[in-house]
Amino acid sequence: MSKTKLCIGVFISALWLSGCGYHFTSVDRQEVMDKSGIASDSEETQETQSGAREQVEYIAVGSAVTELESGFSAVRFEGDDGLEAFLNQGGAESDREVLQFLTGTMLGSAEGLSFEGDAFGCSTISVENTGGGYYFGRNFDWNKCDALMVVSYPLSGYASFSTVNVDFIRQGAGLASHFLSDEMLTVAALYAPLDGMNEKGLCVSVNMIQDGDTISQNTEKPDITTTTAIRLLLNRAASVDEAVELLGQYDFHASMGYMIHLAIADGTGKSVAIEYVDNEMNVIETPVLTNFYLSEGEKNGIGTSQSHTRFEILEQTLKERPSMDSGQVRDALASVSKGNFGEFESTEWSVVFDQSALTAEYYHREDYDKSYAFTLFDS
Repeated sequence: MSKTKLCIGVFISALWLSGCGYHFTSVDRQEVMDKSGIASDSEETQETQSGAREQVEYIAVGSAVTELESGFSAVRFEGDDGLEAFLNQGGAESDREVLQFLTGTMLGSAEGLSFEGDAFGCSTISVENTGGGYYFGRNFDWNKCDALMVVSYPLSGYASFSTVNVDFIRQGAGLASHFLSDEMLTVAALYAPLDGMNEKGLCVSVNMIQDGDTISQNTEKPDITTTTAIRLLLNRAASVDEAVELLGQYDFHASMGYMIHLAIADGTGKSVAIEYVDNEMNVIETPVLTNFYLSEGEKNGIGTSQSHTRFEILEQTLKERPSMDSGQVRDALASVSKGNFGEFESTEWSVVFDQSALTAEYYHREDYDKSYAFTLFDS
């Protein structure tokens, strides 16, 4: 991809922040668990009842941004994504510095930037695949937004899927952003992933924690922000252990000052949460992550009450079904989607990553009867 010039105010900073907010109503946990039906032994998915699933048709993705339905698009990137140059110049300790790097190299100049965002929740689950291997499932909950799936084939690094909320690219640029080329939008999106899977089966997701603290490590290490950390892992980590080692080589800075934690899972089934307490990285083995601290100590359990409910539902699901087919992972995600909680927010996308087959099935805005399937490599 050739370098392009960007002469309008644009960028991504709060993309990852455009997520499931702090707006939670009080919901009885047992009521939601009963409503989901997932924990019932007699409840089976259509896939299980009918045996083999229908043949999945994978969507071909090109370099032009293609709208698959209103609010959900896909695009393909091939070439130099600039990550090596970004890291070699010391990374960035803020979204503004990420922007300065991109506008100085990949995109050209930009002026009059503003960075706005909101908090989000979300749920993830790692589970054994009944057909062999593992699945990683993820819900992204927020207000109605535009989602973009980017399949990336960088010159240096692993191929990957990633998902981006593009609303704040437009919000940061104002009306002029509607005239952004597909190439510009794609480059910006590469530095704003919220979740993804690479060709080694390494999956990562960022989830919010409602807490007044933030993450701002300050040593002599190079710097990374929330979304550039995800890009780093997707490009360079083949396992959870490699991901943890990579993160330890950088000073982590949470975008917009919000507290987050990461869910990371690999093709062996190892699944962890990465949390930062007092700027110290903690690694907690867990197959489920929502929006409260799992680290031991005074922070343990801090987060929204609803996130505890969603965690309990997914834990109960795993107890009943320690291995699942993809339809059952989809149903597990549906059981903790926002429609179960009577709120104004929605689950904007759910995705089931097959860490062996290297495929992704997306469900948009809680329509779990319709999927968009992608494969990282053609067979």
